[in-house]
Order: sequence, then C-alpha cells, then structure tokens
Amino acid sequence: MKTIFEGYSPETVDFLWGIRLNNNREWFLEHKKDYVNHLYEPTKALGQELWPLFEKEPGTLLKVSRIYRDARMHHPVPYKESLWICVRQDVQWWAENPCLYFEINPDRIHYGFFFYKVRPQVMEQIRQDIALNEKAFLKLIRSVEKTTGLSVTADELYKKPKAAPSKKLEPFYAWKGQIGCVVEETFSPDTFGPELGQRVKTLFSQLLPLYRYFCKFCTE
Repeated sequence: MKTIFEGYSPETVDFLWGIRLNNNREWFLEHKKDYVNHLYEPTKALGQELWPLFEKEPGTLLKVSRIYRDARMHHPVPYKESLWICVRQDVQWWAENPCLYFEINPDRIHYGFFFYKVRPQVMEQIRQDIALNEKAFLKLIRSVEKTTGLSVTADELYKKPKAAPSKKLEPFYAWKGQIGCVVEETFSPDTFGPELGQRVKTLFSQLLPLYRYFCKFCTE
C-alpha cells in the first residue's frame, strides 16, 4: 500500500544520533519502533513519491536501504547510521553507475546526482562523446546548472588530464570520478514536513537529463 510522505520529525534525528552513539543490538531492539516509524517508513514513503518520475525509464529501479549492515562484511558495528534512496540502473554494483540519491544521517540530508566510481574505459567514452558533441554537452551542463542553481562538478580529478580539443572542455577532461550535482541541508523546520518531498522530487526531475546522459555509457 502506498503511503504519503509527510516529512521527517525531530524524533528521526534523535534516533539517528542514538544509533551513532549506541551502535549495538540491545539499544537498537529497544528503539526499533522508532527506527520503523520515524526513519524507515518515511524514507520508504519518499521513495514511493519519487518513483513515478522513473517508472518508464528503461532499466531503472529505486532502492530504499535498510539500516542493517551485511554481517558477511565483518563490520565493527552492526548498524548503519544513515538511510538512503537510490535511483539507478539495474546493475550489480551501483558505484560504477550514475544514480540519483537521497540520504539522511545524524548531521544533515543530502540529495542529487552522483557518479562515484567511473571506470577508466567509461571516462574515455565520455571524453570521446563530448569531443564529438561539444555544443550539445555544454548546453546540457549549462541547462542543468541554470535550472538547479547548482554546479556539476567532480571531486576526483586526473593529476595530468589528457589534452582537451577546446578550452571550454578542459575542465571536463580533468574529471576522473565522483561526479556530482548535490544539495546539502542541515536540519531545520523545513525538514519536518511534506515540502521536503517536493524539493527532492523537483531536483530529481531537473537532474533527469544528466542521469540519462551518463547512463548511456554504462550499459552492461
């Protein structure tokens, strides 16, 4: 059954700080209802609100994380201290593929477009494409930045980038990974209401052309 996203609450933040400071099974079991009611269910409802934007996108799925860590990975603590939504292609490893995401943790929320670990051969394909279609690519970047009011940037850069075919493409030839266009918000009264869902939905809609562009390089 679809539920309506009504926003998070101060109890959400209290739980997130609680799990950060008391990351053990005993504390979690005592507060499991808080996790379900104030964190998991609102996040799932937000995902349901976002999904209609993507249900017709080929090969795209939406994942809502759980707080439980994979015991097989031998993490020192049993629970995550954040919850996230990820819209991505149906692939084995999300990190090598572009995604639209939303994450909430004890400090803040952040959401937008992210392409974390770009494989070298994929980055080469992107460079070849933007060299052949420079005007269309620059138009895409400018349009996204204008509509969102955000910058499309990369946190991971090549120390010695390959020579770009034009001055305008030089910044993009330096891109190596962690390409993003992201909003960060600290907790405020604006977090605790349905307007947050509309903000996320609007940004995801504005970032959809960017997501589509990078997805075409990552089909398995």
